[in-house]
Amino acid sequence: MLERALDLLFPPRCICCHASGSALCLRCAPVRAPLRRLVFGIEVRALAPYDGVWRRAVLALKDGRRDVAATLGERLGAALRAEDRHLVGIPTSFSRRIRRGFDGGERLAYLAAESGERATSRSLLFVARDRQRGRSRAERLVARDRFRGAGEMLVGTSVTLVDDVCTTGATLADAARALRARGAIVERAIVVALTDLGRKRGER
Repeated sequence: MLERALDLLFPPRCICCHASGSALCLRCAPVRAPLRRLVFGIEVRALAPYDGVWRRAVLALKDGRRDVAATLGERLGAALRAEDRHLVGIPTSFSRRIRRGFDGGERLAYLAAESGERATSRSLLFVARDRQRGRSRAERLVARDRFRGAGEMLVGTSVTLVDDVCTTGATLADAARALRARGAIVERAIVVALTDLGRKRGER
């Protein structure tokens, strides 16, 4: 309710051209077929490559822009497939959640599910160890056990992971391990943007 009131008072503007109506207008960021890549055995779909206006959008999301989160969540929701019934956002650290005012991954999952109508979102992960940002590629790839699964209703449930950006894919793989340990089936992920780093080491 409060967010809708704020939108009326301060309508969102495109982060690129500053046109009013959306934080990411269709002229600056047209809808295209999702990118697809297999990363650590997970089919990752992305709205766009991590560059240009999409990189700006992800960084704005990380800075706490709720209007950007709303637009990206809507775009993700439109890209969902019928099998994406249960969405699980990749959570961020407590300190980042406090600084931004919301959890980016979980917020995207909730908004995508709301926009996608058929899907629901669940908060089934929590951060057990420190964050990935600032680590080298090699450190990211070997990092494990940063997440723990929560809830008892995961056995046999197929879930789709949701995150803002996929770089090495290590975060998605670690989250998938945590959920699989609770009995979930994790074969898919949908993200806002995808870097080209996943092509190294044969990850495609």
